Amino acid sequence: MAIYTCVLLDIDNTLLDFDAAERQAVTDMLAEYELPHDEAAYETYHKVNRELWDSLAKGQLNKQKLFQIRFSRFMQAMQLPDNGKGKAMNDRYEELLATHADLLPGALTALEELSEVATLAIVSNGAAAVQESRIAASGIDRYMDGIYISEKVGAAKPSVKLFEHALRDLGITNKSRVLMVGDDLLADIKGGMNAGVDTCWFNPGNVENKTGITPKFTVGSYEELYRIVMEPEELENLGVRNRRHSNEALL
Repeated sequence: MAIYTCVLLDIDNTLLDFDAAERQAVTDMLAEYELPHDEAAYETYHKVNRELWDSLAKGQLNKQKLFQIRFSRFMQAMQLPDNGKGKAMNDRYEELLATHADLLPGALTALEELSEVATLAIVSNGAAAVQESRIAASGIDRYMDGIYISEKVGAAKPSVKLFEHALRDLGITNKSRVLMVGDDLLADIKGGMNAGVDTCWFNPGNVENKTGITPKFTVGSYEELYRIVMEPEELENLGVRNRRHSNEALL
């Protein structure tokens, strides 16, 4: 039986390549609006957007406000006149983003292996329509026992409410066997800590942690994650199918 019998997973930059999706969607949208869409413009947007999502994680604004203002903030940062189309630009960006569902290398294999030994569920802060489209297009939904998106639940990571909703819906009461895995320290790791579950920072880029938030585990690959989730005998059986876990340890 796995060490962790329930694994909660972030989507973006944990399973799907959000950086590539974001870059393409932003570039295409800005080109449509005949605005600068070179590397400097993308980097400016990325910085503005990251700051706003960090503010969301700290409870300083809500997601609706974030979506309303991020491209207006981008225009200001680029020293461009506000065209009054910030919300329309955001809507078009999300339409384009929803069409990109590139998996990180090895993600499907990892889900296939992990789903043999643990209950898997997605816990995401992304826009519901965008995330649902990308989840379906990527095929990761077939490995999930639950999909929990903040917009539908009414609470965003790192709020404990999103995690409590997911665990309650999954029928899990034994938090000691639950692991939250994600790339975002403020949302995923802090959120897991708030919910009283163990956390694993997915950090393949070996980014320096400057937040003061300390995950229980840090991994740079899915293979390292296997060694945290699985018992030794399960590691020996990697690649063996139809060894689906029992739910007894979840209760």
